Amino acid sequence: MPSCSHTLALAAGVSLLALAAGAHAAEPDLKGRCLALTQAMAGHWPDASTRITEAIPQPAGPITLPPMMPGAPGTPVQLPEHCEVYGILHERAGLDGQAYAIRFHLRLPAAWNQGFFFQGGGGTNGDIGTAIGPTGSDTPPALAQGYAVVSQDSGHDNQRNMDPTHGGTSAFGFDPQARADYGNASLKPVADAAKALVAAFYGAAPRRSYFVGCSKGGEEGMVFAQQHPEEFDGILASAPGFALPRAALSQAWDVQAFAPLAKGPDGQPSFAQFATAFSDADLSLVRDAVLEACDADDGAKDGIVGTFAQCTAAKVAPSLKARTCAGAKADGCLTTAQVTAITRSYGGPRTKAGQALYSDWPWDGGVDAPGWRIWKLGVAGKVPALNVVLGGASLASIFTTPPTALPPDPQALLRWQLGLDIDQAAGLLTATSPTFPRSAWQDVSARSPDLSGLKARGAKLMVPHGASDPVFSINDTIAWWKEVDAREGGKAADFARVFPVPGMNHCAGGPATAHYDAFGALVRWVEQAQAPDRIVATAGPDTPWPGRTRPLCAYPKVARYKGAGDLNSADSFECKL
Repeated sequence: MPSCSHTLALAAGVSLLALAAGAHAAEPDLKGRCLALTQAMAGHWPDASTRITEAIPQPAGPITLPPMMPGAPGTPVQLPEHCEVYGILHERAGLDGQAYAIRFHLRLPAAWNQGFFFQGGGGTNGDIGTAIGPTGSDTPPALAQGYAVVSQDSGHDNQRNMDPTHGGTSAFGFDPQARADYGNASLKPVADAAKALVAAFYGAAPRRSYFVGCSKGGEEGMVFAQQHPEEFDGILASAPGFALPRAALSQAWDVQAFAPLAKGPDGQPSFAQFATAFSDADLSLVRDAVLEACDADDGAKDGIVGTFAQCTAAKVAPSLKARTCAGAKADGCLTTAQVTAITRSYGGPRTKAGQALYSDWPWDGGVDAPGWRIWKLGVAGKVPALNVVLGGASLASIFTTPPTALPPDPQALLRWQLGLDIDQAAGLLTATSPTFPRSAWQDVSARSPDLSGLKARGAKLMVPHGASDPVFSINDTIAWWKEVDAREGGKAADFARVFPVPGMNHCAGGPATAHYDAFGALVRWVEQAQAPDRIVATAGPDTPWPGRTRPLCAYPKVARYKGAGDLNSADSFECKL
């Protein structure tokens, strides 16, 4: 039986369709319909605070997609003729004296495929997004495929709300509603507003709706899957940051592990020296140790650890020991301190009593890739250690209660992280106060194993995740999926599947077959009932084996070599337990 809110939404949808039909009759062309949207939607929004700030008819033409990783080049794509809409809702004054609002960006293509696509955010958000719907490395964006696409800033703006005395762009964490909007509260209002605009513009509601995001966008997908399962037919939640506060604590743990290896002239840990804790050659030694210990376990010694979940610290330890310097540091060996630091990092944060506070990490072959280094250590002179500049600022301002005011100075952030008592900091993730009646964990996490609403709706969830992701551990994602599967009596794969990508870093990159069309697989699952057991993926030009193909297997299966055939061909591998 539909709920009261659902009935009201349907009634509002009918009104919007009638309104849209009149707009179509008077203005049949895209330009006219686009320019008429502001007036047509006045008084007809699901949330009365919503308004359009701009509606711009756009001709077909090129645009450059932002890079997946810092320093990488953008990707040029051709966009179709469309109506570009900017909107705003929930304008308010924050408790911190800042002016806040939720801003969204919607593109409505002239040639519509009757689909709706919600583009997830990233990092601390604060950017309204491109609203073109990236779908993968080698596939056209959703807008070019005919979808109406929306993106949003999650309730704060990196320029308007930036405060250099309170963590810079993380300053919104000092306002409780802004923190809640960032975590989850902005998502459904934006989805509702965008769907109302779609119905008004086209004269019909979307036939199918999809959410696609990675990292923070993956967390947003999990919010929809767990809290608002009625919104989407299919959700692609890649590398989900569904335990963001705990992952930020893990970043501080890493900083404490690596900092003793990065001392300045005064003998104290120095942010300027952080990248020197491990040279590129040192990380390659770690990769060599991992491959020696675990590469062949999937039947093929090929530089990919297909059985990464079984590649543990105990299994890698002898190979690391064999590469440990007998005396002083020298080329071709690691110091004892380096081995201790990286082993501590892979073990994940723990209390003084040994209780896990987040997750450990699999020892995988992507440890020496730039996408691993930029987070844990940084690249000297190019990219600062993101665990410090992003992780430290986020933990201080957003993920702990009360928040701590810090300047966005890397050395200050490093000192703060090094001064943390991990046990005490863990308690701040779930702490509340009169100003913050909800904890950071309540606001900015989506790790519930309860997907009963998604299952009842008949919607599908896919979760690709790199095994060498240095930000969110795939071991945590797998542990969550096991909880879902146990709750569903071993039937979770009927509607939710995790697809590990051995060697891949955070959302992309690494010595991996990291080019794949997960969105296409999701659409086929939703619309043609073709459940994806495997997705064929390709290695990019930045890998040791450009053009190599591999099947990405739905967990718990892994790609195992058949015993014969080309090691660079997916046909030589099968998904097996």
